[in-house]
Amino acid sequence: MISKKKDTAKKIPIGGMITEAGSSARFRTGSWKSKRPVIDESRCIHCMACVQFCPENCILIKNGKRGDIDLDYCKGCGICANQCPVKCIDMIQESKFEEK
Repeated sequence: MISKKKDTAKKIPIGGMITEAGSSARFRTGSWKSKRPVIDESRCIHCMACVQFCPENCILIKNGKRGDIDLDYCKGCGICANQCPVKCIDMIQESKFEEK
């Protein structure tokens, strides 16, 4: 019988390790989303709930108000739309933007 030695936990490299600061800025996540948020500016009250709940921190702040959404990092999860108290954010199918 041939015995193969297995690595112990001490020899296995740690996964998910952050090796340098700011490394996430190089990895755009928005290329695979199926929906994108579209904000009705006339209804937005700039409560910043969308900014606070966005897991990717891709909703920008400009002059103390909600700014644009950085679609390079938006995953299209819809949390911003669900948290908006005035429901001014709609999640629109990404394919509608590709046709234009």
